Amino acid sequence: MARRVLATTVAAAVVAVVAAVVGACDLRTGGTDEAPDGTPTAPVLAVKIDNVPAARPQTGLGAADVVYVEPVEGGLTRLVAVFSATLPDEVGPVRSARRTDLDLLAQYGKPVLAYSGAAPELLPALRSADLVNASPAEAGSAFHRDRDRRAPHNLYVRPAELPGGATGPAEAPLLFGAAPEGGTPSAGHDVAYSAAHFGFTWSAPDGRWRVAMNGSPMTSTESGPLTAATVVVQRVVVTAGETGEDAAGSASPVAQTVGSGQSEVLRDGRVFAGTWSRPAPDAPTRFRTAAGAELPLAAGPVWVLLVPA
Repeated sequence: MARRVLATTVAAAVVAVVAAVVGACDLRTGGTDEAPDGTPTAPVLAVKIDNVPAARPQTGLGAADVVYVEPVEGGLTRLVAVFSATLPDEVGPVRSARRTDLDLLAQYGKPVLAYSGAAPELLPALRSADLVNASPAEAGSAFHRDRDRRAPHNLYVRPAELPGGATGPAEAPLLFGAAPEGGTPSAGHDVAYSAAHFGFTWSAPDGRWRVAMNGSPMTSTESGPLTAATVVVQRVVVTAGETGEDAAGSASPVAQTVGSGQSEVLRDGRVFAGTWSRPAPDAPTRFRTAAGAELPLAAGPVWVLLVPA
């Protein structure tokens, strides 16, 4: 059963946890509780996480149900960690939101989004989006700086001190289940961005893909080496956002996660080539094989890489 994971401020913590997270689903297994009308509910916390060398190793990633890899300026990447089953004591380093986050997280209902800030051009869209804004401007006491790291790669958040108010979607954003027939056996799979490289190596004894970046294993300070039960390479159209969405004033890439495209799903030591589709922002993302068969994900942590098509 999923833990009650989204707390509010200390004064109303117990009440908010019960109100916000009763009925949460465990995204690692696909198991759900249901609202009285039978609607699956899955309130989540999403945290925007830095991913440049100075930010690694990160903290809290080992507890994430889903980790999204997003393209950002200069061919680099940032992460969006989604939590529902287990909430770590601390997550970070926390960095700024991007326009990609708005559509990406809309499939999770009304999540809490923890981020360090955003470009002025993006702030109105963030404030009007169907999410609980949880930046230092709204929840300053939940954030702190690690003096052993260099700014801006040293901002961390304590999830238990973030605002409540998350609600789940009408339909589970990801589908879990048994693998279809087919797929190609694979010992490893590489994914390249213009300035970042990810590698996934299958470990049969663990039943997981080991995660590496730029040739080194990715780790999280609280859990050690990172692994995934499923890795999704979701090939997306990338457009230019408003000028000024990064500190240098250049346009920030926007990954289009509503629509359809090609994908590869890695699970159970096999690679399944196929497609992804998501018809609307509040609709779930579904994957199919090249033959059109439904392609569920394996129970366990999921990594989704949004890769320019």
